[in-house]
Formats: sequence, C-alpha cells, structure tokens
Amino acid sequence: MSAEASIPRPNAREAGAHAGRGKSSEVRWWTRALAALASLKLTLAVIIAFALALTMVYLLNVESSWPIAVPLAAFAVNLAAAVATNGVFRRQTALLVFHLSLIAIVLLIAAGRLTYLRGEAEVSVGAAFDGRLSSAQAGPLHPGHFSKVSFVNEGYAIEYSPGMKRDDTRNAVSWMDGEQRRQAVIGDQEPLVLRGYRFYTTHNKGFAPVFVWRTDAGSYRGTVHLPSYPGNAYSQAQQWTPPGAAVPVWIMLELEQPVFDERAAWTFRAPAEHKLIVRVGEERRELRPGDDYALPGGALHYQGLTTWMGYSVFYDPTLPWLLASALLAVASLAWHFWRKFAAQPWDA
Repeated sequence: MSAEASIPRPNAREAGAHAGRGKSSEVRWWTRALAALASLKLTLAVIIAFALALTMVYLLNVESSWPIAVPLAAFAVNLAAAVATNGVFRRQTALLVFHLSLIAIVLLIAAGRLTYLRGEAEVSVGAAFDGRLSSAQAGPLHPGHFSKVSFVNEGYAIEYSPGMKRDDTRNAVSWMDGEQRRQAVIGDQEPLVLRGYRFYTTHNKGFAPVFVWRTDAGSYRGTVHLPSYPGNAYSQAQQWTPPGAAVPVWIMLELEQPVFDERAAWTFRAPAEHKLIVRVGEERRELRPGDDYALPGGALHYQGLTTWMGYSVFYDPTLPWLLASALLAVASLAWHFWRKFAAQPWDA
C-alpha cells in the first residue's frame, strides 16, 4: 500500500463541521468583544474618567480638548455597542433613533472640543480687524482659517441709563463678500459670522489716541488702546514703543471735563476736551490734537482721540449638527413614549 493511500481523508460532513466550528469561534469572538464594549462596567469607567477630566480642566487649569474628547468618544463606542447587542432597539424604531441621535450628540461634542476656538480681539473705530487676537484658546484640530477673516469697525453707540446701567451695544461693521461690500449692525447677542467665526461685542471698550510716527524709513499710522472705560476711568495710561524707536513712550489721557455722571443718562463717546501727558525717560510733555513731539529715531504726531471695541470670538462647526441631533432625539423620544402610553381600544 502506498504512503498516499495510508493517509485518511476527511469526508464532506467532517469538513463542514470544521468550517462551522471556525465560523462559530469567530462569531463568539465578535460577540464577546461587543459585549465587553457594551458592558456597564465600561460605562462606569467612562463616567469616572469624564469626571476626572472635568476636575483637571476646571480645578487644575489643564488644557481641555483631549481630556474631554477621549472619554466622550469612549462613551459613544460604549453606547453604540449597547445598541448593537440589544435586540430591543432593533424592534423599536423610535428608541433606536433616539439612541443613535444620542451617539451623534456625544461624538459632535467631542469633535467640537477638538476644533473649537474661543478668543478676544480689540479693533479701533475706522480700523480693520487683521486676524490677530489678544487672547485665544483653540482645539488641536482647529482648521486655522482665522487669518483670512477681515472686517472694519465702522463705529458703535452705547447708551447708559442712570446708575451706570449699560444698554445694548450697536456696532456697525462692514466686510468684503467677493467683490461686494456688505454692512451689518452687531451687538452682544447679534454676532457677525464670517467663515464660521462668530464676533460678539463686549463691555470691554475704551479710548484710543491716534498717532503718526515719522522716520527716515517712512511714516506709520496707528492707535494705542488705553485701558477699558469706564471700568478703569481713573487709570487711563499705557506704555508703548513706536516701530523702530529707541525708547518706550508712556502716555496718559487727561480729561478736562467729566465724561459721565453716574446719576444721569449718558452716551459713550470720545471726549472733545482732553490732552495727553507724554513721558519719555525723565522728560514730560503735554500733547493736544495736531501737536508733534521729536523723539530719538523719529517724530511723533498726535492726530486725535478715537475709541476701540472689544470682541469675543467663537468658532464651533458642530453647533448646527448638534441642534439637529438634539431635535431628532427629542422627537424620537416623544414618539416612543406616545406609542407606549397611548390609549388602546378594549378589543385590541
């Protein structure tokens, strides 16, 4: 008998049994994995991790993007596994839609923490926003289109009621939309939206002396933002260094007439009667609009006084999708409970 003939060969039934066992083990592996991802133990661990992340962010001042986004993503996976392994969701459409909406909400919140931007900016009246922020916080995946955003602060009006109660801010702005210039009036609740960035006015505003700095290399026109007014009414001073100047310049705004009376209504505006106290080293000068001051490296010309506005900037591309997901979740949950508790006829 040959060696080939001595080797027993499995029949078709045995081969099918082996294949069935292989498929069964594979199915059991996926089942165990989904059961582990859907377990309440993982849910508890995610909740604890999320609580620790919030503690780190708010008490220890830790950067908030990844510590919050990771537990949220883990919770979405946990919830998705629970939906996949629980047959109740497949039999009840409304309940399935609600949990899918909840998963979308959690993932969108996580995505928002990774792509958001929150910052502050200051722009003088008549000047254009140049894409620079005075302070900013952004997620690690923020797309970074901020440098392409530009608008002009055309001026604003703020009325104060007796008792220093600030009314709504009305700030006129303009921007280019392709070849067309557009205009709008924004405020504390009405934002300017450009490329997904939302600009709101704030209580932070003040006065800004306008200077022209002349040197052999050319002339530069700009403003110096004094501290916010009237919050810092008695400390209207600032130090700055003109471009290419050898020494810093200290300036202080001195008002010759009161701008406001706390007991009466008043309108925020740049005062007409004022002067600037300028110090360079030990030298002290007083400047009025139109005066010049020769400094080492150039000549400083004071044009006059204008105002500046502070803006809060917010960016989160997930907000419209969050709203849609939340509305869908509410509608599906209402549908589920309406079907569950609706009155049924006696002969049903």
